[in-house]
Amino acid sequence: MVLVDSHCHLDMFVGHDSHDNIIKRAFESNVHYMQTICTKLEDFPKILAIAENYKNVFTSVGIHPSEVREAISASELIRLAKNNRVIGLGETGLDYYYNKDITQHKLQKQSFEEHIKASCENKLPIIVHTREAEDDTYDIIASYKKTYNFPGLIHCFTASERFARKILDIGFYISVAGIVTFKNADKLRDIIKFTPLDRLLVETDSPYLAPVPKRGKINEPSYVKYVTEAIADLKGITFEKCAKQTTDNFFTLFNKACQFRDIPNEIIGDS
Repeated sequence: MVLVDSHCHLDMFVGHDSHDNIIKRAFESNVHYMQTICTKLEDFPKILAIAENYKNVFTSVGIHPSEVREAISASELIRLAKNNRVIGLGETGLDYYYNKDITQHKLQKQSFEEHIKASCENKLPIIVHTREAEDDTYDIIASYKKTYNFPGLIHCFTASERFARKILDIGFYISVAGIVTFKNADKLRDIIKFTPLDRLLVETDSPYLAPVPKRGKINEPSYVKYVTEAIADLKGITFEKCAKQTTDNFFTLFNKACQFRDIPNEIIGDS
């Protein structure tokens, strides 16, 4: 049985623990693969270095919407995404929760569209963050979907049922984080119940959002097992079946990673 943490931030564990220890604990919990996500282009070199140091760690390239400071071009994203360890574009998207400024919203939309263009050019899935911006997020994705059949997911899903159904209808996946274990997450649990199992991924978004029973602690990839357990319970299936399907889903969506899927069953580092 193998699990994948489809979305974590290994570069943000500085001062908490070493990558060797974090990855060792993940492997002991059957989390054999991880994708460490880029949120700022200036941080991409150190994020890429982590992925290059561990053959079972992949990465993405992108700019989180809250980190967008100026207009960007798809050309730089396209160039960086050609690296063998880069399997996705993002995280990108729209976040209106913290910033209500219309000018900033325009910059986020422009950045989001450039990420989609890079996704289409590189034939890599797009990793989408959306918060209090469901309509604009959907409209942009749906608009480009009319011309390009690019794959993607909504990461750390917390949006509405209406948005979930619309995004599933146009072929996107939904990625579930530790929020699914929180007491006040009944709406999210209802969404997971109707979402097809073959369209779900699991993630930690670590070091944030530690699931029950680890609430209040620093989150880490090994805890993705608790997210998987929660989904299995909601779906009325075994943990093993849920683990296998969500792992298969990861490699179906992030198919550039398939070349590394059959690495030996051991902790693999190049250091």
